Amino acid sequence: MGSRASTLLREEEIEEIKKETGFSHSQITRLYSRFTSLDKGENGTLSREDFQRIPELAINPLGDRIINAFFPEGEDQVNFRGFMRTLAHFRPIEDNEKNKDPIASEPLNSRSNKLLFAFRLYDLDRDDKISRDELLQVLRMMVGVNISDEQLGSIADRTIQEADQNGDNSISFNEFIKVGNVYILYIDIDIDI
Repeated sequence: MGSRASTLLREEEIEEIKKETGFSHSQITRLYSRFTSLDKGENGTLSREDFQRIPELAINPLGDRIINAFFPEGEDQVNFRGFMRTLAHFRPIEDNEKNKDPIASEPLNSRSNKLLFAFRLYDLDRDDKISRDELLQVLRMMVGVNISDEQLGSIADRTIQEADQNGDNSISFNEFIKVGNVYILYIDIDIDI
């Protein structure tokens, strides 16, 4: 008898997800099994509460920001396809993926898509720029009480000063890209695949 994952996920869906995300067939079926085990409402979607039950996210200082990344604005549920699209941002770029069909859309785990994903973790109000206050909030989430507010303020000010090229006292995505290698704190999530 097949697993619940293999019986509810059609082969054509698996192939589409493979093309879209770069995950292998076995990774997709394992992640589908994980997805269904998290789906406490058994309705084919996950809620924020379902994600909050994941121990690795519960202890991650940016756990809430990562959870929010799974939900498009105004949505409170994510289906398996959306779940996989977000997870794809955490996949490393493999050498054979870098030279794929130039006409095809950029992979979800490309450098620019990873930068956009990271930018959105900092852009708390989704206004397409990172303000000093947003930077401070994320820094506080990450370091807790280990650094004084004065030190955090100094870090935020210096970061804005170095990254802000148009003088608006915030960091746009284009500015973020230019300094991304310097300031991005990579988030490692173990997705057990």
